[in-house]
Amino acid sequence: MGRIIEIYDTTLRDGTQSENFNLSADDKIKITHALDRFGIDFIEGGWPGSNPVSVEYFKQMQGVELKHAQLAAFGSTRHFQNPPSRDPNLQALLDARTPVVTIFGKSWDIHVHDALHIALDENLLIIQDTLSYLRSYVRRLFYDAEHFFDGYKNNREYAMATLDRAVAGGADTIILCDTNGGTLPHEIPTIIEDVRQQMEKNPRPVKLGIHAHNDSETAVANSLLALSLGVDHVQGTINGYGERCGNANLTSIIPALVFKMGYDCEVRKHIDRLYGTSRLVDELANLHHNRFQPYVGESAFAHKGGIHVSAVQRNPLTYEHIEPDKVGNIRRVLISDQSGRSNVLHKAKKWGLKLDLGDPALSTIISELKDLENQGYQYEGAEASFELLMRRALGLHRNYFKLEGFRVMSNKYRMDKAPLTEATIRLSVNGDEVHTAAMGDGPVNALDRALRKALVRFYPCLDEMELSDYKVRVLSGQHGTAAKVRVLVESKDKLCNWGTVGVSVNIIEASWQAMVDSITYKLMKEDDRKKQQPGAP
Repeated sequence: MGRIIEIYDTTLRDGTQSENFNLSADDKIKITHALDRFGIDFIEGGWPGSNPVSVEYFKQMQGVELKHAQLAAFGSTRHFQNPPSRDPNLQALLDARTPVVTIFGKSWDIHVHDALHIALDENLLIIQDTLSYLRSYVRRLFYDAEHFFDGYKNNREYAMATLDRAVAGGADTIILCDTNGGTLPHEIPTIIEDVRQQMEKNPRPVKLGIHAHNDSETAVANSLLALSLGVDHVQGTINGYGERCGNANLTSIIPALVFKMGYDCEVRKHIDRLYGTSRLVDELANLHHNRFQPYVGESAFAHKGGIHVSAVQRNPLTYEHIEPDKVGNIRRVLISDQSGRSNVLHKAKKWGLKLDLGDPALSTIISELKDLENQGYQYEGAEASFELLMRRALGLHRNYFKLEGFRVMSNKYRMDKAPLTEATIRLSVNGDEVHTAAMGDGPVNALDRALRKALVRFYPCLDEMELSDYKVRVLSGQHGTAAKVRVLVESKDKLCNWGTVGVSVNIIEASWQAMVDSITYKLMKEDDRKKQQPGAP
């Protein structure tokens, strides 16, 4: 193995500064656990005290043990008027109780004068004493040299002096930030080499890192180039989300450093989770996935027509730079029913379903999958629905109940009051007809309550199940209010979480589909558990 590289993810802080990218505290916690399973070394959770979501996130994360990753809190150098011990920003960082703190400070003299309104020497002072104060409270202390490349080009001596003060303050790693994203690759080597030589003069060794923005479409290139020049720490976001044009895209950087540059990192062990991690972030942020994104896009390993398809079927290396399954993606031959076979067989094995290459059910599953995807269904965040699809094709599906009909009514009887929503439902279970109703906070909640109210006396295990998340995506805006929508429902019980999906021009119908799949999946898993108990027939 080659040199060990540290991967620092800032999706939960820098990524959320992207336009239309919003996460709840619960979403951030889910992504944190996914990044931890993926093997990310450092997860920047946010800026404590900056907004209610960050406050709630750090509060809920206290006491949570991650398998590998270390959680980082992010903040600025102290205000010049406040001593470190009485600076609210620094106290909020310590209150977050994270093992890692990342402090950013000004490297560009223009920012010192125009943003902080202090003298250059005063900025050097607050860099050093901020880090010195925090040093004894944290396991790792990182310093983000904000606007470093612009600062270096404008005033090299001062920019380098800020780094020396950060080292003197106790920083373990100095991260060089291209905050405006205007630096081009040909500028990187000279600056990195100059910094390396300067750091070697310090009595205490420190690591160097790179934090690039993508305003010139060079964030990934700049990051990989920095790594090739000896930098050991790289920062970025999943799918490249970030302010303006985004941050360096970790879903492109990680496979490049693992497969093409030969470097070592914890993520190497779990690199096949790259695709799933990428899709999870998009689903939780309720954003369309970029199908043309390298490595993790739907089109990254898609082949359509002519010479390409013929060549790829003989030898995939002819038109693929790596094998798609290495990053968890799949090869798609768009004009052939071979598309997705290996992925379906992989899922069948994972779920304990007997399915092989010669089974006629395999073609049925793939044909139905293609038809459903054309209608707008996607299963990356709804594997429970996909497992049910496969079980139906294999004749292993049980109908736990039959819907006879439902109705949802919203009554806005006073303009200064929220509408009253009621759902009524009629269904049968093993010949017994049930007709019930429930009120709810909106039509979907009312329908969910009515459905479970009708079923719980037949299936008491539904009492421990709850709908934990609900997202709607309009699939096409060209039909206005008649556009199709995709509903993604996440449910959980005391043992696990699972996702289901529904698609329709009617949001209630799409929601119904996803909720029925969710309840059916729960009942199916309950049956499986009973069969595995000692003495079960």
